[in-house]
Amino acid sequence: MKTEKIKLSEIAYARSGDKGDGSNVGIAAYTNEGYEILRRELTAARVKQHFAGIALGDVDRYEAPNMLALNFILHDSLGGGGSESLKTDAQGKTHGIGLLRMEIEVPVGVKLK
Repeated sequence: MKTEKIKLSEIAYARSGDKGDGSNVGIAAYTNEGYEILRRELTAARVKQHFAGIALGDVDRYEAPNMLALNFILHDSLGGGGSESLKTDAQGKTHGIGLLRMEIEVPVGVKLK
């Protein structure tokens, strides 16, 4: 099967925020086919690798198939949280956009939107 490399933003949208010292990144596919690609490609290990230098702790992944979504908790990623951190984005608001920049391989011709 022929594949092509795309950014996650072509098959999904994201929301992110803070959970104490960890950020919460939800990513939802536009289609069922896109969700299956997310389930296959977005492992906790791959997301941790993508956020190397930011996600200093574990990364947990939760599936929400009824919403075609995955949710990730990036532990120890906010430098102590909103009131303690010196980071520019101490609430993790940009982490969703950051994840959408990840490139993945998808089969050519799959319905993306």
